[in-house]
Amino acid sequence: MTADLTPAALRAWPLPEPGHGKYARGAVVVVGGSPGSPGAVLLSGLAALRVGAGKLSVAVAASVAPALAVAIPEAGVTALAEDDGGTLTGGGLDPLERKLARASAVLVGPGLSDPDSTVTLLTGVLERVGEDVPLVLDAFAVGVLPRLEDQAPALRGRLVLTPNADEIAHLLDVDDVAEDDLPDAVRTVAERYGAAVSCADVIAADGRLWRKVAGNRGLGTSGSGDVLAGAVAGLVARGAGPGQAAVWGTHLHSAAGDRLAGTVGRIGYLARELLDVLPAVLDELGGT
Repeated sequence: MTADLTPAALRAWPLPEPGHGKYARGAVVVVGGSPGSPGAVLLSGLAALRVGAGKLSVAVAASVAPALAVAIPEAGVTALAEDDGGTLTGGGLDPLERKLARASAVLVGPGLSDPDSTVTLLTGVLERVGEDVPLVLDAFAVGVLPRLEDQAPALRGRLVLTPNADEIAHLLDVDDVAEDDLPDAVRTVAERYGAAVSCADVIAADGRLWRKVAGNRGLGTSGSGDVLAGAVAGLVARGAGPGQAAVWGTHLHSAAGDRLAGTVGRIGYLARELLDVLPAVLDELGGT
């Protein structure tokens, strides 16, 4: 059975009360940001703050770290090693170790550009983060999950995935997933990895299936998925469980798109504009 993801359903499942200080509201670490797409980390990190996370740290390729530090003055920025071609090597995580040890939630994936180095990077992150700290995986970090069989059991129950339909097909080792088959496919991935999964209009969480009713085609724009992943990570940092964070984050992202469709236009609004709308949508649902 699939439940509609409505405002009434969310109000009946309220978020944990946010703390009064930045540490009480949780620390988010976002890891990604190759030189070709550092903006992905910017969008994710700011989305986490916009839904109420208290503290933000980001880790990106060394060549773009100074620029990102200026672009996000609210964040602490850690420079990661990259090769001559600008690809993150996945190594050199020691400068990030202290922040990972104190993280309330970790998001890996936005802006990464190479699967092999992503495996190395994700493995290094898992070695340094607490055993009970929730992880949100997006983009390449989702795609490499089948290569992390040794670590997968330890992630069950604390994992959120935000894949697209192509990534769902990859995780299931099939060519593609038809729209009508997507709910069952998302449920299968959620069960296989012990994760909450948000993909397109479907969320599988806590043994349930949800279908969102908010949202519009304008959300299909560059950077939109980074905002979604960041919002989910921010809610987890605030104390929501993986399933609740996936459900609430998906609705907030979609409802923000609906609001922009009414003020900017049904297509043509930018992912960065979602950030400005998220707090108001959250407040209307009693999440602040």
